[in-house]
Amino acid sequence: MTFRFKTLAVAAALLAFSGLIVAQAPGLTRTIVTKADVSVPNREAVIARVEVAPGGVAGWHTHPGDEISYVSEGEATLMIAGQPNRKVGAGEGFVIPAGVVHNARNDGAVAVKLVGVYVVEKGKPLASPASAPTP
Repeated sequence: MTFRFKTLAVAAALLAFSGLIVAQAPGLTRTIVTKADVSVPNREAVIARVEVAPGGVAGWHTHPGDEISYVSEGEATLMIAGQPNRKVGAGEGFVIPAGVVHNARNDGAVAVKLVGVYVVEKGKPLASPASAPTP
């Protein structure tokens, strides 16, 4: 086996095995904890640990289903298309409906940590980049 083939095989195995970390913006880490079918046809629940680094930005994006999140540590500015920006901090939660363009920014000195629950369409990416909404 050549070095290149071994490297590709290891990378593919890690990707297939983990499914743990979803493609995302550099300041955001979304780690899948579990996935399971729900009672709604063609939907699944995805539970993830989400972290936005100090000074980090999630980036404008959407989900193919509802996001229900609980902030366990830190504080972030939540930006949802059509709504005024708002701060969310430890002990608070928020819900973002399917397909709504949104973003989060951490202006603090500590990481913002969330538990995110997504009830999404099966087979679609958990998050897709989106253009910033126009004011």
